Parts: sequence; structure tokens; C-alpha cells
Amino acid sequence: MGSYALCLPVSMMAQPLQVGSVTLHSRVFQSPLAGVTDRVFRQLVRRFAPDSLSYTEMVSATGLHYAKELPYVMDVGQGETPIGIQLFDCRPDFLVEAAVLAQREGAQIIDINMGCPVNKITKNGGGSSLLKDPRLAGEIVARVAEAVSVPVTVKTRIGWSDQDINILDFAQRMADSGAQLITVHARTRAQGFDGPARWEWIARVKAKLTIPVIANGDIFSIAAAQQCLALTGADGVMCSRGTMGNPGLVGQIDHFFKTGEQLPDPSPAQRLRLAREHIQLLHGYKGQRGLQQSRKHATWYVKSVPGAGLLRGQLARLESVAQAEDLIEQALQTLPPDL
Repeated sequence: MGSYALCLPVSMMAQPLQVGSVTLHSRVFQSPLAGVTDRVFRQLVRRFAPDSLSYTEMVSATGLHYAKELPYVMDVGQGETPIGIQLFDCRPDFLVEAAVLAQREGAQIIDINMGCPVNKITKNGGGSSLLKDPRLAGEIVARVAEAVSVPVTVKTRIGWSDQDINILDFAQRMADSGAQLITVHARTRAQGFDGPARWEWIARVKAKLTIPVIANGDIFSIAAAQQCLALTGADGVMCSRGTMGNPGLVGQIDHFFKTGEQLPDPSPAQRLRLAREHIQLLHGYKGQRGLQQSRKHATWYVKSVPGAGLLRGQLARLESVAQAEDLIEQALQTLPPDL
């Protein structure tokens, strides 16, 4: 990352952020994460960060067009706010249709994914492949923005590859087309999640645009958020992989920027108890499918717990909630008293 001055004024990050007609009282966001940011996960994030904007998992506009019922990923809890629904596709008509449905389901912000690097998304023209077709990307934003009354935002990357970094012109086109906020993951599509995030490109985007710019990539701690904002001057940060197994990270960073107080990282015992609760909630919400999904969450929670290797293997093969509760209780009993 290099060493950056940790001198960003707390007061600026404590101020509300205006995104079109929506006033946000936190500048620290929870990223949409496929297979992660369902209603249960967002519930845990909000426990620590009630003011922060969270997004659903991304929704396929094509899949929604042909679906007979709304998918789980669009399930927004009653009173869940602020909430955004993220859509992906390359078909303007389908995206307009999906955006109208998303607003009807309670989305206060419609985000269009133009950054996902996964092959099964990009080969069909969605995600970061739209970086290669700025005209189509602009048409999508313009048509969706015309169809809904809530703000439309874009999440993207700095380019398709090192030879095709076009984020400055691309971001300007998105703003000109009606996007009211842009989140920039400071890697190319070719990088995936490899190598350090290149925050200097976010600084260039921020210098060019008048709409809010949110920094994304390698925000794993308070220190990283400080460093990123000090370098980029961005209007806020978005946490992604850092919240997997640590849903309190968004709130930890938000609390620091609002108060100057650095809350401690969760202890091994706290991690174990939260893992247990997450498993219970997912099973209650989705039944056996939720239990299966909870296996990955459980392994993320315990990665820093003493004896994690054996426990992770056991949790990865969970067959029941009772088994999970027993394993976690045994782990809690073996922790040293000071943990």
C-alpha cells in the first residue's frame, strides 16, 4: 500500500452524504457480495452500523424477467433502511424492468453492477464487461434513471486490464448519463482481487467528478480506511471482503469517523458467539439451505480463533444447528480466560 498520512479530519466523515434525494448519515457502506449479503448478514451489519447503506446481493435482470416469483436476494426486511438493490445485466429493457421492481420492493437506491469480474457474468455482457462498451453503459444508466424516482448509482472498476484503464472517461459518462454516485473498486477486471488496490485512480476520479465518489478495495481496517481517504479525498468508503466473518467492521470504521474512538476488534469468544448466532439465523430464515450456506460464514468467523484449523474443517461439514452449537460451545470452553 505504501505509507500515507493518517490525518483525515474526522469531522468531514461525520457529515451526512447527499445522494440525489437520499440523505445518508454514514459514509461507510457495506458492499453487495454475491452469496453473502443476504437479509441475515445485513441484519448483523446493521447491529453495529445502523446508519450505513447496505446493498443486497446482485440481482440478474434477465433472471428476474423470467422468474415466476421474486428471488431471495431481493428480500428486503420491513423497515430495513438505508438499503440499495444492485442489478446486473447488459440489456437496457430488462434493467429498466428490474429497477422498477426493485424500487417497488423498497430499494432507496438502485445500483448497477459494472465491475464484477466473474466469467459467468462478463461473458454475457454484464459486470465489468460494460467497461468495454461505455456507450451501452451510459444508455443503461440513462434509461434506468428515467424509469425510477430513486437515485441510480454505479459500481465499477478502473478498467478491463492494464492496457485498457478507462475509468476517468467512463466515470464521467456515467455521471453525465444520470448516475448520482459512483463506487470505484481500484483494480482492473484482469486483476480480480490480486495485488494491492490502486487507490491513486480513485483520487483521479474524485478530482474529475462532481457527484460523490466512494472508494472500494482493500478496506480491511480503520487504518486502511484512513489511508485510502487521505490519499483519494473520496466521499466515503465501501467495505467488501473485510466483513466476511467480521460484520462489525462497517460499524467499527463508522464509529471511528464519527467519534474519533477506535473500538477494539472482536475477541475470539465474540467471534465464536456471533458465528453461532449467524448459523442459527440463517437456518431459521432459509432452512436446510441456510445451514449449508452458513458453513462458509462459520469458517470465516473462526479463522483467528485458537485451534482454528480443526474447527474450520468441522464447521465446513455441518449437518445440523445442534452440531454447530456443540462445536462452538466446546471451542468457547477451551479458550484461555483472557480471550
